Amino acid sequence: MQAKPANTRVKIHDLIQNRWSPRAFEPDKTVSHDDLIALLEAARWAASCFNDQPWRFVVCNKATDAAAWQRAFETLVEKNRRWAKNAPLLILSVAMEHFGHNGQPNRWAMYDTGAASANLCLQAVALGLVVHQMGGFDADLAREIFKLPADCHPMAMLAVGYQADVDVLDEDFKAAELGERIRFELEERFYAGLWGKRMD
Repeated sequence: MQAKPANTRVKIHDLIQNRWSPRAFEPDKTVSHDDLIALLEAARWAASCFNDQPWRFVVCNKATDAAAWQRAFETLVEKNRRWAKNAPLLILSVAMEHFGHNGQPNRWAMYDTGAASANLCLQAVALGLVVHQMGGFDADLAREIFKLPADCHPMAMLAVGYQADVDVLDEDFKAAELGERIRFELEERFYAGLWGKRMD
């Protein structure tokens, strides 16, 4: 299996340094119920505006509800289907568009749902699992087949499971799986008190 710790300027926590988004999943290894609940608990305890907790997650477990998993799989674009077919869990993240306490638009809902998803991803690392979050899915189809309410925004489909050797992937995915992880330099994305001002 391919370990790809982030090459950081200073030491950061191992959970963050070791989190990445592989596509190679073990096809025959399921996620235990306790580990699944731990992932959802991690998401549940994310911070949110007014503690509104605008996230919703539709969990599709191939081992316990193959039909639901297949419905989730059918929303994926073809390229993602080619590798996500081996993931034992597909989880749809959804952001509710209005505050629960007053019905007003919640412009922080997507931000907060992202925070919950990040918590889930870090908990996965702690449990020896991997997560690959996908924007490549049909949100309208997801609305239909999962009977989502009108006032929500489907955000991403998360493939969750155990990492496999790169050999489970088609050839055209292997280079990305084995390639170096890269990020922009701090100075290109983080500013000191004023837009564009370089961090020292």
